[in-house]
Amino acid sequence: MSTIFVIGSSNTDMVIKSKNLPVPGETIIGGEFLMNPGGKGANQAVAAARLGASVTFACKVGDDIFGKQAIQGFEREGIHTGYILTDHNNPSGVALILVDEAGENSIAVASGANANITIADLENVLSQIKQNDTVLIQLEIPVPVVEHAIKKCHQNGAKVILNPAPAYLLNDAVFPFISMITPNETEAGLLTGIKVTDVASAAEAASAFHAKGVVDVVITLGAKGAYVSNADLGKIISSPKVKAVDTTAAGDVFNGALAVALSEGRDLETAVVFACKAASIAVTRMGAQASAPKRSEL
Repeated sequence: MSTIFVIGSSNTDMVIKSKNLPVPGETIIGGEFLMNPGGKGANQAVAAARLGASVTFACKVGDDIFGKQAIQGFEREGIHTGYILTDHNNPSGVALILVDEAGENSIAVASGANANITIADLENVLSQIKQNDTVLIQLEIPVPVVEHAIKKCHQNGAKVILNPAPAYLLNDAVFPFISMITPNETEAGLLTGIKVTDVASAAEAASAFHAKGVVDVVITLGAKGAYVSNADLGKIISSPKVKAVDTTAAGDVFNGALAVALSEGRDLETAVVFACKAASIAVTRMGAQASAPKRSEL
């Protein structure tokens, strides 16, 4: 099995679970507080490692307790941490997360060191990525750095999976270097200009990504599953029905699991079924990385 390289963000999540999400100006009393490791890159790296993959994670953390705890956590998961850098000028990233009793969330992120990753910071890890490796990358680090990494990984012969979250506009020139893109409905809408509300609009958005040069498109649709599209396929793959308690890292677990299945040589449809199962388990638990299932649970 090839190595999965995850390039992205690491945050500490501070979570309050309450009956409702507050409206602007409202204070809600009586919530439950949890502090968990998070960040889209870190969540995806942990999700992949728990499912049995060989994972190398590249990110930047602050020279503070949050950064040190994050690295210790990755090492406990068996993730290779040799390309994690310490920023001595900026704090580690922090996310403040509110979760209601239906599992819906509202999140604000202070990026800290994540926003200070440079192209030069990634040169060492990018030089190690080779043919048949799988690279998973998101948009919680600077977009120019992401675009450079995508092109470099493609040139090295790796399979590049871009989870375009949070949603940012990208240079159209980068799309042909992306092997697979995995937006949700909102992100697909921003990147294609097509509002995704049903199967027909998901298919239209997928076609727009193909026209930009992306071979495989997976548009995640929350509880409905995912719309999968390539030259041979165009269909909804349903997700198992569960009672959600926290959807915070559902997309991250989905992407980590998808990368694992693809790195093991599974076809796209089978890989998405695997990823939907992993995400459906994650939403039944509180926390980001804490919710990622182990292989035996699938």
